[in-house]
Amino acid sequence: MWRELILSLNPVGETAPAASRSAVEAVEGILRQNVPGDLKSLLLEANGVTDEYGTDLVWSAERIVDENAAFRANPSFAELYASFDSMLFFGDNGGGDQFAFFCNPDRSEVVVWDHETDERRVVAESLERYVVRCLESGGEDWYRD
Repeated sequence: MWRELILSLNPVGETAPAASRSAVEAVEGILRQNVPGDLKSLLLEANGVTDEYGTDLVWSAERIVDENAAFRANPSFAELYASFDSMLFFGDNGGGDQFAFFCNPDRSEVVVWDHETDERRVVAESLERYVVRCLESGGEDWYRD
């Protein structure tokens, strides 16, 4: 489902080969958070999604672990921003803004975290809608409207 959707919207974009179940389980184990169902199914079909401009719309399972762990462990971030513990970052816009799910409690909406203001707001009601909007945007920051 995910590969077909992505390639139908952006034939020149890229999807990585599927993540292993153990890689997705490692995200949950290391970060001590559930991976939302849609994100899990996407990763098991394509371990990352890149648009035609090279922006990682959805990170690999390994990068999800690395980025989330780095955000939570950075002492400067702890002083500058509200806690990231209830968020699961999974992609970015290439310019500093990050996309995430709220995982405590689990929610299906995608939120954007603005790296300049620490604002966190819903930008898509689902991962599917997020992917569609990203790939239809032509590289523009569609979530700023």
